Amino acid sequence: MEKMEVRRRTIKEPQIHRNEKDSEAAKATDALPLPMYLTNTVFFALFFSVVYYLLLRWREKIRNSTPLHVVTLSEIAAIVTFVASFIYLLGFFGIGFVQSLLIPRASHEDILDEEDFDLRVLKDDSRSAPCGVTDHCKISEPEFSPSTPAEDEEIIKSVMEGKTPSYSLESKLGDCRRAAAIRREALQRITGKSLAGLPLEGFDYDAILGQCCEMPVGYVQIPVGIAGPLLLDGREFSVPMATTEGCLVASTNRGCKAIHASGGATSVLLRDGMTRAPIVRFGTAKRAAELKFFLEDTHNFEALSLVFNKSSRFARLQSIKCAIAGKNLYIRFSCSTGDAMGMNMVSKGVQNIMDFLAADFPDMDVIGISGNYCSDKKPAAVNWIEGRGKSVVCEAIIKEEIVKKVLKTDVDSLVELNMLKNLTGSAMAGALGGFNAHASNIVSAIYIATGQDPAQNVESSHCITMMEAVNDGRDLHISVTMPSIEVGTVGGGTQLGSQSACLNLLGVKGASKEAPGSNSRLLATIVAGSVLAGELSLMSAIAAGQLVKSHMKYNRSSKDVSKM
Repeated sequence: MEKMEVRRRTIKEPQIHRNEKDSEAAKATDALPLPMYLTNTVFFALFFSVVYYLLLRWREKIRNSTPLHVVTLSEIAAIVTFVASFIYLLGFFGIGFVQSLLIPRASHEDILDEEDFDLRVLKDDSRSAPCGVTDHCKISEPEFSPSTPAEDEEIIKSVMEGKTPSYSLESKLGDCRRAAAIRREALQRITGKSLAGLPLEGFDYDAILGQCCEMPVGYVQIPVGIAGPLLLDGREFSVPMATTEGCLVASTNRGCKAIHASGGATSVLLRDGMTRAPIVRFGTAKRAAELKFFLEDTHNFEALSLVFNKSSRFARLQSIKCAIAGKNLYIRFSCSTGDAMGMNMVSKGVQNIMDFLAADFPDMDVIGISGNYCSDKKPAAVNWIEGRGKSVVCEAIIKEEIVKKVLKTDVDSLVELNMLKNLTGSAMAGALGGFNAHASNIVSAIYIATGQDPAQNVESSHCITMMEAVNDGRDLHISVTMPSIEVGTVGGGTQLGSQSACLNLLGVKGASKEAPGSNSRLLATIVAGSVLAGELSLMSAIAAGQLVKSHMKYNRSSKDVSKM
């Protein structure tokens, strides 16, 4: 019995000691067999002794022209002693610091600001970088343990009180979905407004971190319809369109049907070049003109191209166009960008040239990397005339019987309506690139569905629609000319699940390995072909007097809203 009692005590005592030590931080000297002051003395002496010895030996080798990599056994022992003593001395910073050097990993302490956030609310502060920062977080790191309501409640209160910035939740928690849920709840309590109709679940918040959207609280549902098949350049495409406007997909689909029945449409890519235009200032207009002449001199283009093209494997400088306003110079660079839309790519190339020019023009003051002479996301004549992104013309000949049977109108009515509405009417309104019926409708719907930048609909919708009677007036020739279609199949929102699926449907997902840039160029022609179908159908509906009737049918709810 006494022996059993002794065993019980020996089992319990270590357990008590472990519980007491759990609350203490581990120290580098815990496992040392000698008193700390003696150990410190030994390692300090070793460290400085071997450093002094190695310096003497290497100095002697340099004098005797002996290669430094040829080492003796004593030098090898000195190097090993140096490394061991160096690691020990680093132990004064804490055992965790030494381990982080030996086994590299990104801890939460690298990201968290302890003054702004109480680390006790975190589930695990030893994980590596938060989701979305590295490619390894989903593979090599263990999953988070489920958070408790009490933990989340404490963080919500911290956000509401301003102690924890809302924008920092992803980096602090390392869980993007949880961060969105906490931010959402804090927002509802602060504003007193419910977000019950805004979905939260069913979205990959990791995918948008650091590139698509900041401080998410949910996502908006936009229905995606399919128009087509669009027969373009001998290929059929089912065109995804994300929209909340009734009749738009149905109308575009009718245009696709008319084009298909008439043998299809053809397209031509006229130009492919993204632009960026910095603004620089000099002391005098004469000095600004000197830089203009230098940049537009063909003899300097090759050197400038080499500097510009270093920014990317796909960036290739195409042209430089300058405009002067007093002593201010606007420089419009244009370059190809592969399958990316290319704004970031061209901006990096422009920055390279600005740095290069600083040597010969030290008095040049770079006011901004963009001076609106580009021009991005604004209606501008320079895009209408010079083009930006992809410049495409698309045409089709619609047979007389198709005009009557499918479009419910006649060729002469369409030609007259196009002249008086799209051409004359737009001119009377002082339109800039808006010589069309509703090109922006189709462009916006395809852009949202395929992950493009919706704001670039402004210049991408520049379009002139032309209609002409051909074949002795029996058939209709229709064309759309669009000089500024800005699209990409990589980067931005194209990598999100839904948008990636729509690109895959069109056969243009990702970058083309065989012919870089071909996917984005094909997408631009599909946009133009879809606009052609949309223009044809809407103009026919107006000519036939069906516009109001069709919108009342497809764009109006039959529900009695007074009873909802």
